Amino acid sequence: MSEPLVIPCPHCNGLNRIPGERLGDAPKCGRCKQSVLLNKPFDLKQGDYANQIKGDLPLLVQHFMLGPGWAEGCKSCSFMADHLDGMAPHLAQRDIALLVVSRAPLAEIEAFRHRMGWRFAWASSHGSAFNHDFNVSFGPQDRVDGAVFYNFRMTPFPAEEAPGISIFCKDDAGAVCHTYSTFGRGVEVMMGTYGLIDLTPRGRDEAGLDHTMAWVRHHDRYETGGTAAACCGART
Repeated sequence: MSEPLVIPCPHCNGLNRIPGERLGDAPKCGRCKQSVLLNKPFDLKQGDYANQIKGDLPLLVQHFMLGPGWAEGCKSCSFMADHLDGMAPHLAQRDIALLVVSRAPLAEIEAFRHRMGWRFAWASSHGSAFNHDFNVSFGPQDRVDGAVFYNFRMTPFPAEEAPGISIFCKDDAGAVCHTYSTFGRGVEVMMGTYGLIDLTPRGRDEAGLDHTMAWVRHHDRYETGGTAAACCGART
């Protein structure tokens, strides 16, 4: 049996020691008896955040653009998120936890998640300073002549939310460390589809668009019924 990992419970913040080979067995919290590894959104309050990153697993966070009152999440962030359910079990095999965080209230996250059919862990940071601490949410007080501090510099940014990826882990002394963040086009590491598009003769073919990724839609908003034949003769 492998050395147990310390994993915090999203319900009671209790720390659980779980052998790595049991991560796929839907382990329960020893304190509250609820599932430790969630496949539904949960609230990430300011007081809970420190507890949630006390576990042994390195934590990979997608900063997902879904603000309070938004009708739907960002199309580009959704494009990223479409890759996550397939990635999550492979990341777990390398002892890496995956968490998506948005500032929208939990009910709004759950409604959009249900629409999109996603299963990954998704937390609401509504009412906390988490997003502001990592410079992926902006209020009027954050703007100076129309610019905000994003992607490690002051830059014009039209929205109140921004995309990013951050990594957290513990050092040998048990201190939680923020080891990495990437923003802007750096988040393309989560967009495996782009890598395949880049292999084709036309590549991304975005030069004539209003902006890069202007072609992207939520996966339930693309037009269907294409009739072009693939090279093997199959219909698409």
